[in-house]
Amino acid sequence: MTTIATAELKNEIKLLIVETLNITDVAPGEVADGAPLFGQNNALGLDSIDALEIVMALQEKYGVRIDDKNQSRFILQSIATIADFIAQNRTR
Repeated sequence: MTTIATAELKNEIKLLIVETLNITDVAPGEVADGAPLFGQNNALGLDSIDALEIVMALQEKYGVRIDDKNQSRFILQSIATIADFIAQNRTR
């Protein structure tokens, strides 16, 4: 995947998360690619219910499967880890 395509994918993912979770106080461009999405230092204030909603949205949009809890913890660490997973596993 080219650098431009990777950047576009990351921007798509940011927008998908912000829209899916109806986040109004943070713009997609304000989310850093490597920033943690969950845990004490996350800028978005996400929780486990948000994780489930994100997984469902990613599966629907990109045709990926995220079935394992440990796998989802790794994938959902940051925008960068989500983008890497989608780039390698997308069917859409």
